Amino acid sequence: MRFIGITGGIGAGKSVVMNYLRDHTNSEVVLADDLAKELMAPGHELNHKLQDTFYPIDKEHPLFLENGEIIKEAFAAQIIGDDTKREILNSLVHPAVKKEVLSRVNEHREKKDIDYFFLEAALLIEDGYKKLCDELWYIYVTEENRRARLKENRGYDDKRIDDAFLAQLEEYEFLDACCVTIDNNGTKEETYEQLERVLSLRKPRNV
Repeated sequence: MRFIGITGGIGAGKSVVMNYLRDHTNSEVVLADDLAKELMAPGHELNHKLQDTFYPIDKEHPLFLENGEIIKEAFAAQIIGDDTKREILNSLVHPAVKKEVLSRVNEHREKKDIDYFFLEAALLIEDGYKKLCDELWYIYVTEENRRARLKENRGYDDKRIDDAFLAQLEEYEFLDACCVTIDNNGTKEETYEQLERVLSLRKPRNV
């Protein structure tokens, strides 16, 4: 089994790549953001840690329901604009996601039941996954095309796009960390052809 991390800038169309890999390979495909939401749900250790760490401003603005479910609007209102709280949140969420990912990877390696484990995360490089994955792939799209897609598909304005771009790594940092680059500027079919070529050169490992 090969453990492959996939990353790229906002608006790069990573979902197109992940959906194709999910449908055309014997693999588990994990999106870090989706896994984080899963682990933040009631019944998980991370949820308990969040309840122990974050408190409402007053009784009229609770952050959690009685069953532990996060009240998204209230929780987001506390985090947005507060760098300290956001850092605390990340310090809880990122290790929990990494722990779960590695647990799944190890389980699949023991069972030898899949050919690939794909993990998509915007902060893959920053979170140190290069040391954990067999290799990293970079989904490349020009800044111009990413900007256009974010406006059309998500309704972002220029300021929001600028802020998002500033918060991410520079292109050379992605290229330096990743051994495979998928050019996603063209059609989906062109992207799929690249993926097939890359996969043909990366046969699953026996361990």
